[in-house]
Amino acid sequence: MSGPYVIRGSVSLPEAELLWRFSRSSGPGGQHVNTSDSQVELRFDLANTGALPPVWKERALERLAGRLVDGVVVVRASEHRSQWRNRETAAVRLAALLAEATAPPPKPRRPTRIPRGINERRLREKKQRSDTKRGRTGRDWS
Repeated sequence: MSGPYVIRGSVSLPEAELLWRFSRSSGPGGQHVNTSDSQVELRFDLANTGALPPVWKERALERLAGRLVDGVVVVRASEHRSQWRNRETAAVRLAALLAEATAPPPKPRRPTRIPRGINERRLREKKQRSDTKRGRTGRDWS
């Protein structure tokens, strides 16, 4: 592995809590394809981890509820032919997923009023456009 995968700030994925599983990748291949286990499945027990602060953990459990199986989040990677690159991809993907899931909620939008000048200008331009179009009609031909 290329080192600790930082989620955010000083919090990173602990290597001891990552469970790796390898299997044969699907798709086309050559002579080597039937002997190498290049697909990677990375499991992280989110419900029982001690690496995340409690607030982050609650937030992640809530946001990833549809993706969890018994509190465990699973990430698969099989894009590359090399097991090593698939391991890197899966770990980075898991770190990004957890970073997004533990991010604080956005600040609520403060409602603002449209300035009076902008509204008046819009109505004035609409009136001008209306007069221009009205001048194109052929009603005055009597």
